[in-house]
This record gives sequence, C-alpha cells and structure tokens, in this order.
Amino acid sequence: MQDKKLQVIPLGGLGEFGMNMMALRYGDDIIVIDAGMMFPESELLGVDIVTPDLTFLKEHRAGVRALLLTHGHEDHIGAVAFFLDEFDVPVYGTPFTLSLVERRLEEYDIAGVALKPAKPRDIVEIGPFKVEFIHVTHSIVSAVALAITTPLGVVIHTGDYKVDPTPTDNELFDLHTLADYGKRGVLLLLSDSTNADRPGYSDSERAVRPRLEDVFNRAENRLFVSCFSSSIHRLQQILDLSAEFGRKVALVGRSMVSVTEIAHRHGLLEIPDNILIRPQDAMDAKASKVTVLISGTQGEPMSALSRVAVDNHKHISIHPGDTVVLSSRIIPGNEKTIFRMIDHISKRGADVMYGSMNPPLHVSGHGSMEELRLVLNLVRPRYFVPIHGEYRQLSKHVRLASHLHGIGLEETFILETGDVLEFDDKGGRRAGRVTVGRVCIDSGAVGEVVGDMVIRDRRVISEDGIVLPIIAINKHTGRIEASPEIVSRGFALDSDAEFMRSAREAVSRTLEASSNEEKGDIGLIKEKIRADLKRFINKETQRRPLIMPVILEI
Repeated sequence: MQDKKLQVIPLGGLGEFGMNMMALRYGDDIIVIDAGMMFPESELLGVDIVTPDLTFLKEHRAGVRALLLTHGHEDHIGAVAFFLDEFDVPVYGTPFTLSLVERRLEEYDIAGVALKPAKPRDIVEIGPFKVEFIHVTHSIVSAVALAITTPLGVVIHTGDYKVDPTPTDNELFDLHTLADYGKRGVLLLLSDSTNADRPGYSDSERAVRPRLEDVFNRAENRLFVSCFSSSIHRLQQILDLSAEFGRKVALVGRSMVSVTEIAHRHGLLEIPDNILIRPQDAMDAKASKVTVLISGTQGEPMSALSRVAVDNHKHISIHPGDTVVLSSRIIPGNEKTIFRMIDHISKRGADVMYGSMNPPLHVSGHGSMEELRLVLNLVRPRYFVPIHGEYRQLSKHVRLASHLHGIGLEETFILETGDVLEFDDKGGRRAGRVTVGRVCIDSGAVGEVVGDMVIRDRRVISEDGIVLPIIAINKHTGRIEASPEIVSRGFALDSDAEFMRSAREAVSRTLEASSNEEKGDIGLIKEKIRADLKRFINKETQRRPLIMPVILEI
C-alpha cells in the first residue's frame, strides 16, 4: 500500500447493533477503536457471546499499534480479552473504562497487558496518529470521543453519546473542543446513529428522578430497583433517594457489586455513610427501610433478579406488597425472558413497574435527531460516515447531514462492516472490502470458538433430532455380527415401530451392498450409511435429523 493513504475500516458495529470495532490504517500503522461483543440471536444455540472476526488485523499483525476505548459498555469492550489474546499492544481509555476491562481480563486469566489511562483533554501519540480524548455525556460515566489527527487530516470518532445539558455529575459534554476542531477543519466525522430515527432530544438523566421520587414515596415495603450496573448516574440517584427516605441499601448481583466498587474507587460514585447492608441482612431489617439494588434487568437466566423472581436466591426473596422497579430499557430480542421474569415476580405478589412512563423510569444514553444535528453543525466535516446502528438508522443519519452539503460537506458514505473507505490528498472513496464476520464463543476460556458447523448441527438437533445407527462389525472378517440397531433422541418418529424397522432395513441394505474391503474402512462405511439413511428418512418423513453412525469393531 502507498504511504499517502488513510483507510477507515469498520470491523463490526455498522449495519448491526453491538460488536463495535473500527480500524484506522495509515501506511503500515493501524490503530483499533473499541472491541465490542454482542449477545447472540436465538438461532445461535448454545452460544454465549459473539465477537468480531479479527482476520484483517491478523493479516496485518505487525502494523497493529494500539487499542483505544471510548467507554465501558460491553458492546465496546466485551471482546477486549479476545483481542488481547491475539495482539500484545497497549490499551488506552479513561481510568474507569480500563478498570472495567481489568475485571474482564482477570476473569479470562490474561495478565501483563499495558493499560494506559487517559483523561479528557489528554493527547497521546501512536505512530503517525495523534489522539485527543474529548469528554462526552452518555449513560455510562467516563465516556469519550476521539479526535485523531492523521497526516491527511482530523478524524473524529464520537463513540456513544447524547448531549445532556444537566448530567447528574455536572460533567458537561465538551462541545467547545469539538467546535474548535470544526473551525480548524475536520476530514471525517464518524458519529453514533443509535437514535437517528428518534425526533427531538433525548431526556437528561435527571428526568428519571421525579419518577424515582414518586416510587420511593409510594413504596410501603421493600423496594427492589434493577438497572444496568454500568449506569452509575442512576445508581447515584437511587443511593441518594434511599438516604433521603431513611432506607438501607443492599447491593445484590456480582456485576452490581463489582462495578459499584470500581466507580466508588475512582470517585465517580458517592456512597452515603452507613447506608449499605449485607444482602443476608436485608430480609431481617424492617421492610419499609430497605432498598435492594439488584442486577438482571434483561431476565438473564442466572442473574440475581431472575433467581429472586423464582425464589431461588440464597439471601433475598420477594414478598407480597414489595415494589420492583426495572429502570432500564427492554433490549430488542429479550422481551420474552424479561416478561417471563416479570410474571414470576407478579406471582409473588409484588407491584412491578417497567416500560414507558411519564415521567420516565429510564432515559436513553444516545442522542436523538437534534443532538446528532448539533454535533454535525459543530464539526462540519468534509466527509461523514454514520456508525453504530442498523442500516435504517445509518440512512436516517445521512439525511440529517444533507443540509451541510455545499457548506463544507463534500460526501457522505453509508458503510457496512467490512467496507474500506480510503483517503488520499485527492479525497475519499470506497476501496473494496476486507474479511469480516462474527466469532461465536461458548462461555469459558478465551478461544472456545463455536464454528458454523457446530451451530448448524445444534440447530438441526433442536429441530429434527439425532439418529444413531449402531452396527457391530467383525474387524478381522468385515462381517456384520448382529442386525443394525437405531437409537434416536428428539426425533418425532422414534416411537413408530414400523418406521424404525424400515430404517434398520435401509441400513442393512447399505451394508449388504458394500464389500468387505469397504466395511473395513470405518470412515467410508460410516459415510455410506449416513448418506443412504439420510435419503431414506428424508423421502419418508421430509425431515433431516443429524445422523451419526456408530461402528463397533469386535
């Protein structure tokens, strides 16, 4: 590749929600922005998380210089452990974000990583790139945008943001620095599109307080509040209200406890004196004087709230007259598990509050149309690429930018994961694609990758079952020692004696038509049995179970 080219390559997060990862390449030097994961769709059976395919970065391994993190949500840091398992490079982020990463690295037993804390307004130099961290407001604290100065111009990556005029920590979005870059000239703006189809402005985090105050006023017994453990602003409001209403607070759930500790350590969460009690003491305290802050808003099967909902938690239980508040959005795809959990809680006699209300129980952490337009107007880039969202959000965001054409904006590009956008001194253009995809991972050690074949087999088994033809063959003579047996699981016709007899006969015919030499080749005879039995079952039933012949050599 010629020296004077800058390439912008999304490796995840464009045209999809989650798995956010972007590579910037100048000459042979590459920096990577974010390494996120996504939770699997229902058809990815037995898969716990999905991460971006790192093939492109592996092909240019020598050029990868650093990983830069915009904030600590899982869709931006969830794949950091898998990335660092492949690349020994420094990781830059705010101290809070790096502490969340450290927690993940400990889980995966990864040590010796160079974590480089950077505060807003800090500038770091990495090869030909000069990166300034810019404070933005979002639903998690310590979120930043990145202004990356390259030899061809400035690239601004917003990360996730909303423009909150009244954040609970009074740390305002640094619009001045963005505007300064806009005045000096910005080559490319990469901007969050999550709420590009939502008109107006997103509510400030403070908009939640009136509803929470109302809940505290009305709650007569124990009050259970569940929110994302990373929503430090929300946790602060719940702690403050608990103190005002004379309630002790029990923190329940692994993520709730660990993230609260990290935020408190960094001075981002103030915990009133003597307010915390142990979960095991929460049930003995006076019911009207207890708040339980509990993780599990999305109904995750082993989360604390899911276990409490079915009365399967060692310390906490819900009693009639308790109030349960879900202060979070319902992530698309999780509706079924969340409503099942709410049903279980309701059966325990509790009053459950969730969903849209006015005033709200939850506000979005992403900017709506007017905030996206504000950032576009301040930055006034030559080129614009919407990021973080499905195609409909990206295309809406492009329309929001259309008024800038003719006053600085030369072109907008709707990229999808894998597209390459290339710049030189003549301008920007599409320049092909790189290998991208998703890696499916079962929980456990780094590297327990689930291949497409495994997922396909799991899907087949879940839909049509599994059939095991078992054949005993004399390994010296190649003779069949007994008539074939067929064992099946999850196969709808396994109780049909006539059909199973016909299936055994089909296997026998295959064996009779095979020579002793073929029977002596285990791999070959298995394949012949599989093919013939598959054809027979499909013809008779229109089903395609997973067929795994078992050859017993005796």
